[in-house]
Amino acid sequence: MEKTAVQKLAGVLKILVTITFVCNLIVLPLVPVLVSVAGCQIPLPELLGNLTAEPPLPGDDWPYFSPGLQMFLVVVGAWTENFAFTFVLTLFLLFCGICTAVILWQGRRVLGTILTGAPFRAENGVSLRRAAVCCFLIAAAALARVVWGLFYYGSVAPLLTYNALFVPIFILGGLLCLVMSALFRQAAELKAENDLTI
Repeated sequence: MEKTAVQKLAGVLKILVTITFVCNLIVLPLVPVLVSVAGCQIPLPELLGNLTAEPPLPGDDWPYFSPGLQMFLVVVGAWTENFAFTFVLTLFLLFCGICTAVILWQGRRVLGTILTGAPFRAENGVSLRRAAVCCFLIAAAALARVVWGLFYYGSVAPLLTYNALFVPIFILGGLLCLVMSALFRQAAELKAENDLTI
C-alpha cells in the first residue's frame, strides 16, 4: 500500500521531532553549565581562547590553569557571584526543557498513529491533552519568572523579555492542543460507532 501525502509529511515531521527530542535530551544535563558560562561575564571568544591556550614554558612566572580547572572556576564563579539569578534561570530552563521533551514525545506518538493510517484513536486525544498540560505548565513557569524578575530587578524590564512572550504563546498552544484533543476524541468515538453499525 502506497503512503498518502499526509503520511509522507507525517514521516518527515516524525524524523524532525525525533531529532529535536534527542537534542533536547542531550542539552538538558548541560543547562547548569551553559547558564554558568553565559553568566560569567567573559566574552565567549575570550573564554574559548583561554581554554585552548598553550601551557606556559618552563620558567614563566604567570599562573596556568588547565582548561578543566578554568571551566570549573567559571561554573563555580557564576553560581557564587549571582546565585539567585543563576539558580532561577537554571530551574526555569530545566523545567521548560522537561516539559518540552514531554510535548515532543506526545507529538511523536500522534505522528506514529498517522503513519499507521489510523489517526482517529482515543490515545491521540490523551497525548494531546498531556501536551496541553505541559504547555500550560511552561506558561505558568514563564509567568512566575516574569513576576520574580519584576521584584528582583525592581523595574518593568522583565515584561520585555522572551519570558513574557512565552506566556501567551504557550497558553494558546495549550488551548490548541485541548481543542485538537477533543476533536480526536470525538472522531474516535464516531469511528467506533460507525464500525459497530457496519
